[in-house]
Amino acid sequence: MQTESAETPQQPSGPGSRQPLSAVIITKNAAAQLAACLESAAFAEEILLVDSDSSDGTAELAAKNGARVIQKKEWLGFGRQKQFAVEAARHDWVLCLDADERISTTLRASILAVLAAPAAQAYAMPRCNRFMGRWLRHGEGYPDWSLRLFDRRHARWSDDPVHEKVLTETPAVRLAGDLLHESAETLARYLDKQNRYTSMQAELMFKAGKRAGLAQLLLSPGLRFIKFYFLRLGFLDGSAGLVHILIGCCNSFHKYAKLMALQQERDRK
Repeated sequence: MQTESAETPQQPSGPGSRQPLSAVIITKNAAAQLAACLESAAFAEEILLVDSDSSDGTAELAAKNGARVIQKKEWLGFGRQKQFAVEAARHDWVLCLDADERISTTLRASILAVLAAPAAQAYAMPRCNRFMGRWLRHGEGYPDWSLRLFDRRHARWSDDPVHEKVLTETPAVRLAGDLLHESAETLARYLDKQNRYTSMQAELMFKAGKRAGLAQLLLSPGLRFIKFYFLRLGFLDGSAGLVHILIGCCNSFHKYAKLMALQQERDRK
């Protein structure tokens, strides 16, 4: 394992060589899901894992499977933590993954093709989410376009502590092939995570001076349901799709309700 440091990027070794790739993963107690992620990313010249002091053997498992491991005990928030990992990578082209994601065969072929002759600085891929035992193919769960492959000289992760995004100089090009997201967490743990996320979102909105009223509280969940369940055909994903969309609607309601609570607390002072 290494300390917190970056290394000099390496360039293609000869004419016709494709751009070398660093697959970058940030983790915290992800041993149960990591092996499949590492296996799917084995085509990359480097796999870099930035671990946040896991206690379940995550770092040891990664090192055993050939990954370079850096320990970053201080949690910076999702955006800054991912950017730290990007900057620590050996190569300028990076593929950012979560431990519970896998690269499909078709997506791997697409990535290798663009690295052989990059026509853009950033690429987005459709993420396919497995929820309540079903791969979601409609609604909010698909295609869930995710910008994960980019040249770090022209793109970077935002500083957002949650719902972070990649900021690019030019628009991203879309790739063929799914990024498979197969979370092993229970529905209860998923709901707990959503509760934390909506709290963080409300706090960020509050600090940015945004306000919420009854219009957002009432209209946002309903409009979200119409968009994803009917217009985006979420009903075709059965009960799993319905639950997934309803949770998203509840998240919208909770976010604005928490923002209103923060406003009221401030006004009482």
